Amino acid sequence: MTDQRIEGAVTGLKGKAQEALGKLTGDNGLELEGRLNEVKGKALDAYGRVIDGLDGIADKAPEDIKVPAKRGLEFARNKPLLTTGILAGAAILLSSLGRRRG
Repeated sequence: MTDQRIEGAVTGLKGKAQEALGKLTGDNGLELEGRLNEVKGKALDAYGRVIDGLDGIADKAPEDIKVPAKRGLEFARNKPLLTTGILAGAAILLSSLGRRRG
């Protein structure tokens, strides 16, 4: 289990508690913050699941690919926001290349 999955579970539970406390006290700001933390927790958990899955695939990769794949996964574990930004940028570039051909 990755750190992101653990952090996601903790953040999600914190969010549920905040939301419940906000509803109980009538504090709309706390309730909203709780909902946002729940979403953040789910996103972190999903990211962690992806990293766990890719880690399993990297373990089964040929030896010449295994080391670079593990390095890339370690980078993704340590810098999840940067990794997401890089992937989003690559997706935008690839989609724009596809549109120019049509």
